[in-house]
Amino acid sequence: MIIDDRNEFSDAQAVTASAISDVIDLGATPTLRSLAMQNAYLVVSVDTSAAAAGAATVTFSLESDSTADLATSPTVHFASAAISKAALTAGTLAIKMPLPVDATYERYLGVRFTVGTGPLTAGAFSAYLTPVAPVMTIYPDAVN
Repeated sequence: MIIDDRNEFSDAQAVTASAISDVIDLGATPTLRSLAMQNAYLVVSVDTSAAAAGAATVTFSLESDSTADLATSPTVHFASAAISKAALTAGTLAIKMPLPVDATYERYLGVRFTVGTGPLTAGAFSAYLTPVAPVMTIYPDAVN
């Protein structure tokens, strides 16, 4: 699958504590906008298996805000359940969900990784928007 880097939030982003991805700037005007993409999907894949000394979970959320750090008053458009570290193994898709067609988004759009009962000692994720839902297996990078 070819991924448009302008629609990519994270490329194997290491996550050990709660963090946000890179954000996509949707433009200054209008204040609220529709992405107007039919069949758009948010995909989060696991590049490096999640690990922790004890129990740990990660929640993934798609958020928009008027500021690039998603810290003013972010609008949560989607939030996953807390996913256990055991389910976050390299090569799996943590999230594959269609974007709501009728949603309106603020200027900056990003993905928040919320680590619960952490910290993680390892874990890396890629997140992006795509018009085609992946149906293949995503393999982790080879280790030499």
